[in-house]
Formats: sequence, C-alpha cells, structure tokens
Amino acid sequence: MNKKPLAITCGDPAGVGPELITKWLRSHPEEAKGIVPIGPAEWIEQLGINGIVVGANDFSITAGKPTPEGHRLALAAMEAAAQGASEGRFGGVISGPINKKGFSEVGYPFPGQTEFFAARWTGEPVMAFAGGRMTVGLVTWHLPLRSVASAITPAAVRRTILALIDLRKKMGDNHPRIAVCGLNPHAGEGGLLGTEDDDVIRPLIKQLGAEGNNVSGPFPGDTIFHRHLEGEFDAVVAMYHDQGLAPLKTVDFASAANLTLGLPFIRTSPDHGTAYEIAGRDLADAGSFASAIRLAQVLSA
Repeated sequence: MNKKPLAITCGDPAGVGPELITKWLRSHPEEAKGIVPIGPAEWIEQLGINGIVVGANDFSITAGKPTPEGHRLALAAMEAAAQGASEGRFGGVISGPINKKGFSEVGYPFPGQTEFFAARWTGEPVMAFAGGRMTVGLVTWHLPLRSVASAITPAAVRRTILALIDLRKKMGDNHPRIAVCGLNPHAGEGGLLGTEDDDVIRPLIKQLGAEGNNVSGPFPGDTIFHRHLEGEFDAVVAMYHDQGLAPLKTVDFASAANLTLGLPFIRTSPDHGTAYEIAGRDLADAGSFASAIRLAQVLSA
C-alpha cells in the first residue's frame, strides 16, 4: 500500500524555512516524491515539483525582512496542510518555523503551532523533541513560569508520560524506560522546596508503574538529563519548557526535531526559529529540518 504524502509548510517566507526545505528536497530527489510543499508561488515554481500555492501571486519576499503579508501566507500554508490531513490527502505535516510575535500581530490566537494543529485536528497535544541523542517530552510548554505549578496536574503528567512511551515504542524500544523530572529544585527536597513533587508527580508515577510501565522519578532536573545521555533512560519528561529544552538544545540543537504527539496526525518541525539574521545566505544548518522530515516519515507509517 502506498503511503500518503507528507505536507511541508514553508514557515515564514522571509526566514530560513524555504531555503532549508529547498536544500533537503534537492538532495533527496527520491524521497521528495513523497513530500508536498506548501508556500508562495515563486518558491513552488523554483522547486520544480508539485506543490500547493498559497498567498498572492505578486507577493514580494525579501529574506530576513518579515512582513504581515508573510505571516498571513505562512498561516495559510498551515491551514492548507491541516485541512489536507483532515481530508485524508496527507499522512502528516512538517511545518516550517514561524514568527510567533508576528503571527499575534495579524490576529493569530495561539501561542505556537502546537496549539494551532491541536485546534484544527482536535486532541490533547503533547510537545516532544527527538531525533538526536535525547528524547524529551514536556508537560507544559508555552506558559509563563508563574503559571506552571498550577498546570502540573495528574492528567497532564500522565498524558505526557504515556505519549512518550508510545513514541519510544514506535522508535524501536519494546519497554521504554521513562524518567520524570520533579518540578522543584531537588524534586522538592521532601517538601522543603515545594509540595507538587510529592503530592502530584510521585503518586502518578507509582500508579503508572503498577500498570506495568517502566517509569521512575521524580528526579532533580539538574542531574537526570546526564543520566539519560549515559543510557540509563530512553526519554525524560520535563515539567516545563526550559527545564527540558535547555539541556536538549545544548547537545542536540542541530539534530533534534519538535513533535506534536497525541493528535490524529503526526506533526513535526525543526527545533529552531526563523533565523532572519542569516536567511537567504545559505548559512542555516539543515540538520534539524532533516530530522523533522525523517521522524514524520517513520511515525506516519
């Protein structure tokens, strides 16, 4: 049975997304047959492969110079990809990087792309990163720190752990070993530095263990990622954005990709932004984009 093609959105047309996608498609001509690029007419024409055009035909793009028109075009590409997957035309979506602040200025109501695809496809998303030396899932992501503690609920922690278990199984682990970070320094130090670790996280881990899952913690966030890198665990659950992504991007910036789990369709993206300062200069590293495409290919099978 032939697999459905994967949609790939251009992201902000003034950023590095289009040039990195172009580089990958031209260096992988056979695999490119299973990819449908979505973006501005001039870019699609230059690619020389079948794609979907969004935006005005006379739209002018200058690398490194974001515009409201570019933000609207990037959003139109995301809408086309999400709708195509919902209609059964795509097996998944790889999305190029966008400018979240710029999107907000043209009426975009979501803090990121994860929330957008969750709204379009309906589901309870989990943000995760994989493809390099580390696999990390986030219980919360686009929240100010002052709001994180109240968002650490048993349901949210459980959803993230189970999503990571499923991901690692699809990546080849028969019985994934999942480590869970504590929320507070030293995982609360027995309640001295916060009660969430003992009141919320630890009981949930015990329950999941009783259900047959190999889950451990909560562990202090300042040591568990080293243990993951040493091979003791297959994945780590972090409680908030920077707790998980600071260590991951330190060692895997050019090789890891962002995944949205828990939705009807797979969605991946590179783990970097628009990089306007180097857009159009052929300086951007394509490693994370390549990882995003590779993961989408594997996980949409």
